[in-house]
Amino acid sequence: MEILNSIREALFKGNSATVAKLTQQALDEGMDIKRILDEGLVSSMEVIGKKFKNNEVFIPEVLISAKAMHAGVAVLEPHFVKHGIKPLGRVVIGTVKGDLHDIGKNIVSMMLKGSCFAIQDLGIDVPVEKFVDSVKSGNVDIVAMSSLLTTSMGAMKETIKSLKDSGLRDKVKIIVGGAPVTQEFADSIGADGYAKDAATAVDKAKELLKK
Repeated sequence: MEILNSIREALFKGNSATVAKLTQQALDEGMDIKRILDEGLVSSMEVIGKKFKNNEVFIPEVLISAKAMHAGVAVLEPHFVKHGIKPLGRVVIGTVKGDLHDIGKNIVSMMLKGSCFAIQDLGIDVPVEKFVDSVKSGNVDIVAMSSLLTTSMGAMKETIKSLKDSGLRDKVKIIVGGAPVTQEFADSIGADGYAKDAATAVDKAKELLKK
């Protein structure tokens, strides 16, 4: 459909205003909301994610495309409940205690949102207790933790231990990532998954929800 192609093209260019306008137009023309979401917005972000994985696009392009996608989703969101559209899962995300980096976390957050996950972003320098309290409050499927400093990686281990001590560990899946983080480290602290980049984080989140 021509309008869906136009939405995709505008999203690839990072043109937020055009994406929002075309999304509203598709809605006004009576197009199925799920089709607009899946074929116009989500599938386009998946393409961006694959290109990012393959080093064909870089962080600035991902950010502007993600913002454009959000502009389209914002038009559709008020209609989600009426049309029975639910999030794939609910993710609590944050950069751990002792670390003030947020670009990587923000990209992961945007990519997850672009794939229809509901996101609760706790921000940076997040204490262990804040992650635990978020899980305690219920309705959380995945905890995603980011660390860009070797000195803050221990906070990931502390958070997982605290979730265990609180009897909450089995209620959620845990994904960790960040420049110094490795699969070996993720395994050693008992995380369910490791993601080396934002696109992998989305794939891993989807995979863990099926388990």
